[in-house]
Amino acid sequence: MDLYTQYTYEKKWSKTTEKEALRIIEEEMPETDAQGTLSYILAETKKGKTVTLGDCRFKSSD
Repeated sequence: MDLYTQYTYEKKWSKTTEKEALRIIEEEMPETDAQGTLSYILAETKKGKTVTLGDCRFKSSD
């Protein structure tokens, strides 16, 4: 499964590693548990959902 991100001001989805996703989560929501949030994002995107966190959206592709 590949993880993709897109900021609200971008038109293109970018392939993202888990390390980059953790950095984005920490940047968008510094008061949350980044690892727990990433686990939630991965679980929801695995179901085919798109998750929005601040100005960034996450989705996956099999």
